[in-house]
Amino acid sequence: MYPNLYSAGSLTLYTYGLFIVVGIIVALLVAIWNRKHYGINTQQVMDMGFIAVFSAFIGARLGYVLIHLSYYKDHPLDALKVWQGGLVFSGGLLAALLALSLYLLRHHLSLWKTGDFLAPSVAIGQAIGRIGCFMAGCCYGKPTIVKWGVVFSHPDSLAPLYIPLHPTQLYAALSGFIIFIVLMILRTKKQFEGQVLIWFLILHCTGRLIIERFRGDDRGLILGGDMSLTQLAALLLLFASVGTLIALKSRQKEK
Repeated sequence: MYPNLYSAGSLTLYTYGLFIVVGIIVALLVAIWNRKHYGINTQQVMDMGFIAVFSAFIGARLGYVLIHLSYYKDHPLDALKVWQGGLVFSGGLLAALLALSLYLLRHHLSLWKTGDFLAPSVAIGQAIGRIGCFMAGCCYGKPTIVKWGVVFSHPDSLAPLYIPLHPTQLYAALSGFIIFIVLMILRTKKQFEGQVLIWFLILHCTGRLIIERFRGDDRGLILGGDMSLTQLAALLLLFASVGTLIALKSRQKEK
């Protein structure tokens, strides 16, 4: 893989950062294209995009630092080196949901309607960003003997070198692209507000619980080493999402 695309003196173009930026741009373009379907103006899209990106970035990095707190206690400045990789999507998702909820309350916008509107953008942005993870070698998988195992050899890679590993980054990227397609189809067939958002959370959490089983990097294991903190967060969010979906469908039937 190529963690660094270009270097000139002290200037280095990191592949991870490039794909994160591309993911954000594509997510915003999808949101702008999708806005007319929901009656949301361009300025609101840009405002929510900025809030979502900023809060998700902070939450995702904070989640990663907390998982690897033993390292960052001794190397606090390394917590700022985000270009080297190290973001926890679940942490970013929770932070973005909280920040956007406050924005929507302040501007009297519907949480469910706006969530339906933003969910496909989040899915496609995450999928593209995971390709950057793959190029940098972060979020790597466990050693494997499967034919599609990936061997990292670049000295700057964050993954163990010269060992076939599960390409968990590509599993996550594929999951994100599939979720995006499903949500774009569901967007035109939804029966009540919030259905697209809730299904995004259900599909994302389900995919995360499966993919995490193949992760080989330090995930902050708990419960005797059988579950990572990310899996626990995904499991709790999955239960909450399923419960919310049942409640919304029941309310729709009553109407």
